[in-house]
Amino acid sequence: MNVVGLISGTSADGIEAVVVSLRGAPPQLEWKLLAHESVPFASALRERIFAAFRPETGTVDRICRLNFDLGDAFANAARVAIDAAHLAPDDIALIGSHGQTIWHDPPTADQPGATLQIGSGAVIAERTGITTISNLRARDVAAGGHGAPVTSFLDWLFFRHPTRTRAIQNIGGIGNVTFLPPLDSSDTVIALDTGPGNMLIDYCATRASAGAQSFDRDGKIAARGRVSQTLLDELLAHSFLRLLPPKTTGRELFGAQFGAQVWERGKQMNLSDADIVATVTAFTAESIARAYRDFAPASIDEVYLAGGGALNPALVEMIRARLAPTEIHQHDELGLAPSAKEAVVFAVLAYETYHGRTGNLPSCTGARRAVILGDITPGRAGRLPAAG
Repeated sequence: MNVVGLISGTSADGIEAVVVSLRGAPPQLEWKLLAHESVPFASALRERIFAAFRPETGTVDRICRLNFDLGDAFANAARVAIDAAHLAPDDIALIGSHGQTIWHDPPTADQPGATLQIGSGAVIAERTGITTISNLRARDVAAGGHGAPVTSFLDWLFFRHPTRTRAIQNIGGIGNVTFLPPLDSSDTVIALDTGPGNMLIDYCATRASAGAQSFDRDGKIAARGRVSQTLLDELLAHSFLRLLPPKTTGRELFGAQFGAQVWERGKQMNLSDADIVATVTAFTAESIARAYRDFAPASIDEVYLAGGGALNPALVEMIRARLAPTEIHQHDELGLAPSAKEAVVFAVLAYETYHGRTGNLPSCTGARRAVILGDITPGRAGRLPAAG
């Protein structure tokens, strides 16, 4: 099957779209990446997404309209990727769409979790004519899980080493890690969100550049600053870092509201703009290192970095220093570009759902059981594609 995978992450920069050829079934599932395109959001649409993140501006009328407009945007991104693969829509069996998370409320001892991703699967299916599988996190949450990290399923399928223990560290808006035992081990795979990834860095870089930059390109702002150990220690006292896995987080904890508090605190301490960016960059690096020290089930032999944070040299160097002598690699050394990975995950999950197979790992998400994920919207022909 040729399957399109779509995602917009917590940074909401745009849509990552891939076309993947998939054959077989786990653990012998074969894959080939046919195309990968990054489709940025128009500035007005991105502003509406960020308004939806905030309770005071994310009103029901705005979310209703945004759900459909994002469906159009995801459908367009699917067409862009299909064209890049030199294929026609009739050559595509499925679309797997993550959508855009606008709120995530993880489970606690007192109440079950809830999560909301928008970008209507019905709109995607209608605009493209292709069967679309969407809302892929919700079933895991309904089964008592966190709905994340879903990338762990792909890591477990494709990236275990015969004898070495690996950590696959994604640094998107939020950081998450999968601790992978070697193939010759019976140990369980474990995953968790480590804390903020690029989210605070992006916020502070935007403030430091007076809006000229939406992220710290090449880590240059952080490289000009000095880390404030006092502010860093205050950030490292955050209660999320002490929670036991499975655990997840998002903009609800580390979004613009928290970023504004950190920025104001830095200014009260007379830190320069670059010092604040350097300090929140160190916060991301140290939260990752602490997660390894506190929760890794075994000594880690090698770490592979994915996500936009893997392209930030200042952040990577801070991680390298804190995890030494563990080997640090880029995810593309595994044969998959970091920017394409999460979109590939949702193509694989859609493929598994179509074949009636479970797509979550309860040891990673905390769900009570493995479940089949997602909502299926048939394509324009009104029927599901034939199994390949």
